[in-house]
Amino acid sequence: MKVYEISGTTISVALFTDVVNSKELLESMQAGTLEPEVALLNAKLIPDIFPVLAAAHKTLVAKSRDSLTTRTLHSELVYNYSGSKHISESLKRCGISDTTTYVLVARFSASDDEMIAMKTLIKGNEVDLDELDGRADKNQIQKHYKITKPELDVSTYGDAITCRIAARDAL
Repeated sequence: MKVYEISGTTISVALFTDVVNSKELLESMQAGTLEPEVALLNAKLIPDIFPVLAAAHKTLVAKSRDSLTTRTLHSELVYNYSGSKHISESLKRCGISDTTTYVLVARFSASDDEMIAMKTLIKGNEVDLDELDGRADKNQIQKHYKITKPELDVSTYGDAITCRIAARDAL
């Protein structure tokens, strides 16, 4: 698990493979009973941590302005990561499904106890964040974010996603 500081707030992030309880996590999240509340992202769409941190920053800005688009801070993170303006589609694409086995979990301002709880919440193997690039589904990323070959000649997948996250509300 790594902890990053963004604008005076921390975000704790952990990456898991071979997750076997996605269905239960999704049901708890949809029922609002997930404890602690966390963001659960489909890690196959994450080529590196930077776009997640960009989405986290955008989430914290929305919170500071009292203008969250979704119901919770953590669902807002998933929504902002998607780059789409459609809430339900964003949560479906970039969040987890019943069968997701590769999950990035994140929590804002996690206490030590909540960080421990985050690790026990996910039934899978925690791996280092450095594995993101090698495990990312680049074809799915290209399709979802509409990244072109010429764009990849001059930038990375992470850069392309970050640009879409940043520009979404301006378009």
